[in-house]
Amino acid sequence: MITTSPIIETKRLTLRPLEDTDSAAIRFLRSDQTVNQFIKRPKTDTLQDALNFIDKIKNGIHQGDWIFWGITIKSNLNVIGTICLWNFSDDQKMAEIGYDLHPKHQQKGIMSEALQSILKYGFETLQLDQIEAFTHKDNLSSKHLLKKNNFNHIENRIDKNNTNNMIFTIHKSDISDKKHNML
Repeated sequence: MITTSPIIETKRLTLRPLEDTDSAAIRFLRSDQTVNQFIKRPKTDTLQDALNFIDKIKNGIHQGDWIFWGITIKSNLNVIGTICLWNFSDDQKMAEIGYDLHPKHQQKGIMSEALQSILKYGFETLQLDQIEAFTHKDNLSSKHLLKKNNFNHIENRIDKNNTNNMIFTIHKSDISDKKHNML
């Protein structure tokens, strides 16, 4: 069981654990209407709410409930989004991925880069067999992101907690097969 969120570097990004100094960014991400238009979750209206959320995230990481990263551009370590693996299966072979991104940083390939690094971490380091993503049926950007990164829509599964969600999945073998086909 992993009880830390390791720093992950990509070409343009640093994915790092959240700090209390990220409270303004977390408040924005969890209260902005554009970011949250397709997400059912409690709003984070104040800096204290954001600090409470950060504490909850840190405690959940320590307990092995999830792994959670703040997404930053290498040239500016301010959090512009988040990405996490959570909702692990009992056998630790499946997890759900979740993400959000500041609107001014969308449509620049940032989330795709972050997602690919977390898929690699999940499949190679955590030895997951499968990663799922739940996204609102009208969230065209999220659906495009998932399809572009080899997730497949599971048409016969319904999210009991939100019937507007579509469920996507990717298996470790989907990544291996793609690498093999590219050789």
